[in-house]
Amino acid sequence: MAINTVSSGAQNLGPDAKLKSRSNHGRNPDGSRPSALSAWLSRIVLLLVLVLFSLPLYWMLISALKTPEELAQFPPTLFPTEFRWQNFSDAVTVMPFWTFFRNSAIITICVVVFSVVSNFIVAYGFSCIDWPGRNKVFFIVLATLFLPFPVTLIPMFDMWAALGFVNTWVPLIVPALFAGGFFTFLLRQFMLQTPRDMLDAARVDGASEWAIAWRIVFPTARPAVTVIAIFAAVGTWNDFMGPLIYLQDQSKQTLSIGMQVFRSVNSQDVQFNLLMAASFLVMLPLVILFFLFQRYFISGITLGGFK
Repeated sequence: MAINTVSSGAQNLGPDAKLKSRSNHGRNPDGSRPSALSAWLSRIVLLLVLVLFSLPLYWMLISALKTPEELAQFPPTLFPTEFRWQNFSDAVTVMPFWTFFRNSAIITICVVVFSVVSNFIVAYGFSCIDWPGRNKVFFIVLATLFLPFPVTLIPMFDMWAALGFVNTWVPLIVPALFAGGFFTFLLRQFMLQTPRDMLDAARVDGASEWAIAWRIVFPTARPAVTVIAIFAAVGTWNDFMGPLIYLQDQSKQTLSIGMQVFRSVNSQDVQFNLLMAASFLVMLPLVILFFLFQRYFISGITLGGFK
């Protein structure tokens, strides 16, 4: 039976019929393959861009591994003559590094969780539920993107001061419970690809909106949710203005403020090898986070969730 089916299928192919390749990877938009010269040129350009963008990271790492004497040499050496791994241990002892690291980690994790939940719920309402005036309200949400940060700085500080939450983590975490314009826009555009028939079928079967959102839409929107989580994590981890404004006690400050504390304490004689070591340790969690979730990040940026 199977042989006859294949045979009949093969007979239906005309003399000019062409079999499609299983993969279009590496092909031009018209289906043709690029020449060997253009392929090599594209690879060379990509390698040059990679080297260009890797130079600051490489310079930071080798500076963190040098001795103070070698770091002061001119012209500077491109490779350490002596690897001084002790610089990393010294960098975390000259300041309360792990206290700052713990504070940054707690704030970042809370902001990421709250941002994912709040923005997903709001984006679901703008993309998967039909209600009067939905697009007009969405335009108002997009208009918040044009509000510069200094405009809202003083009113927000006055509000948190009146509530008694200055010098706490509340002003840094609670705003994540309210969806932001950019994250909502990104998730909405992704979830607009959700087949309406699938949502209507789930509603006919008696599924609630919460069940549809978290059991059907959320798993398929995972790439876009991962992008939001990465953006929220990077923004919160590197945030300098928020902790500078709201936090006064050193025990509550974050790594971004801790690096400034390190520079101010050693303002007369800054040990740049220890500063580079501490900077590398601050940046390392974000690099690991991106490499762990880069597949979801790329697919989320390209907005291709539903097939």
